[in-house]
Amino acid sequence: MVKEALFSIIAPKVGGSHVLDLFAGSGSLGIEALSRGAASAVFIDRNPGCCSIIRENLAHTKLSDMAEVYAMDYSDGILKMHRELRRFDIIIMDPPYRKNFIQEALKLLTNNDIMKDDGIIIAEHSASDEVPDACGVFRAIDRRTYGDTMITIYKDGKDSL
Repeated sequence: MVKEALFSIIAPKVGGSHVLDLFAGSGSLGIEALSRGAASAVFIDRNPGCCSIIRENLAHTKLSDMAEVYAMDYSDGILKMHRELRRFDIIIMDPPYRKNFIQEALKLLTNNDIMKDDGIIIAEHSASDEVPDACGVFRAIDRRTYGDTMITIYKDGKDSL
């Protein structure tokens, strides 16, 4: 339900986009973006087992040629993308709940410019997590709650979707 709701909100931005899926887990959000027309996706998860599952899911959906998978911590992944001058239209974060990873990731994203102009950051988190309204250049422009899960969408400045 949350994934469907999320993609109905961002549908106009997905086609042809370049997506970064941080804390990728099974890769379901990035794979969904690819299946809806994203041009490419980079998946980052520090757990090698999760990365194996992502590769299997990409092979099963025949989307492997549009994706890269890295077994590394999110902070190392952001720094790697910055060093390689990679930039993304959509950055998805679905970190473990109640760990304050979102604020730390937003700080890193502020200091390492890897988001394209007019790009968005989507943070999925527990409704009980405290996530900032703003961090650096990023401002929360939309919040939706689905049971215990919440989606917060950030954008550079005060633009709307």
